[in-house]
Amino acid sequence: MIPATGSTLLTEPLRARLRSIDALRGLAIAGVVLFHIGWDLDFSGLLPGNLSRHPAWLLFGRSLAGTFMVLVGVSLALAHGSRIRWRPFFNRLWVIVAAAVAISAATRLVFPEAFIYFGILHAIAAASLIGVFFVPLPALTSFGAGAAMLIFPSLFSDSLFDARWLAWIGFAETPPISNDYVPIFPWAGLTLMGLGLTKAGIARGYDTWFLKHEPAGPTVMALGWLGRHSLMIYLLHQPILLALILPTAWLVK
Repeated sequence: MIPATGSTLLTEPLRARLRSIDALRGLAIAGVVLFHIGWDLDFSGLLPGNLSRHPAWLLFGRSLAGTFMVLVGVSLALAHGSRIRWRPFFNRLWVIVAAAVAISAATRLVFPEAFIYFGILHAIAAASLIGVFFVPLPALTSFGAGAAMLIFPSLFSDSLFDARWLAWIGFAETPPISNDYVPIFPWAGLTLMGLGLTKAGIARGYDTWFLKHEPAGPTVMALGWLGRHSLMIYLLHQPILLALILPTAWLVK
């Protein structure tokens, strides 16, 4: 459940969450699993041709990351309206931060030269913290700030930011190698733009229209379930895939 939006946030009843948003998130996490299947098959040598380095495959992966970053902004707007619900916000944020730290620790052990020091979970946590301060601001402010964040890295970069402890900001000329690199600039800009667009839509009553015209059917319900459990799926799918694919690769070689 998420709260009704608007200035009467604290007195309006809660309304059902949008199935369409859950389904879109579910479709994105399904895409992540597919992307990592390809990466794992390539990494293990079971799939020749360097699929994981193909520009189209990399673009597919980046589009999935972008979808999640936009959805962070959409969710902020729908969950908070014009007033921030700090307790639910921080409860969710701590879970994401803990998961991001776990991902960094695990990949540091498995892939020490290319561990994930600032990947999608780190970016979601940072973008959530940035975006929450734009929740009370006008939609145009959020959208404009997001657009500026998207553009600025193409105008400025410096080798000073190449070190891992600065590369996460997004201005590195040659960032350290990582199996997942999603710096704040420009990616958090997508979150702010998603927040701004959603706030503008809510102001025009589009959220009410979506509630009345929500898609249904088994496919939507299945994708919605995936979307509601996307963090769990993200954390568990790679260990499961690697546990299946790597022994298979060892057996056939």
